[in-house]
Amino acid sequence: MPNVPSTSKDGRIVQVFGNSLHKVSTVVSVPATTDYADNDVLSDSASAGTAWTFSDVVQHEGGTGTIVGAIVICETTDLTQGTMLFLFKATPTSNLNDNAANTAVLWADRENYIGRLTFAALSDIGGVSEAQLVSGAGGLPLPFLCAENDNDIYGILATTDAITGEIAGHDYMIILLIKRD
Repeated sequence: MPNVPSTSKDGRIVQVFGNSLHKVSTVVSVPATTDYADNDVLSDSASAGTAWTFSDVVQHEGGTGTIVGAIVICETTDLTQGTMLFLFKATPTSNLNDNAANTAVLWADRENYIGRLTFAALSDIGGVSEAQLVSGAGGLPLPFLCAENDNDIYGILATTDAITGEIAGHDYMIILLIKRD
């Protein structure tokens, strides 16, 4: 079946492959005011960070699916840190501020916790820095259930290694390939 592009409720581009395979992405520009330590959050603000929102991952509120592939891309070249993405069915209460120590998963978030995807070190061959996960690696496949009144999932991206080549305002993009149930 051909790739059918559409737009999510918040204006992001979504691609549907056949009846059940769905691709969603989100981009965050990180402030990166100082070097990142191991296990620091990558977010949109150092003082008022928000969760990474993956919109319309399922067709109906409260729906289920399985993440079968994932990609993280950073527009800065030559970055080699690993990253981990903690996923939740509601906005987490864990630390969301950029360049602060990651606190995910907090006990208060346990009922909304979906799981973690762990990306190996980023690499590039002349372009952006990127890493990808396929089924059987880094926590995939990862089944999930959306909240009763929602069809989005939420994430916290954190480093697994220090970053010293950061650039203020550079973008990170995460792409999830989802099999809808």
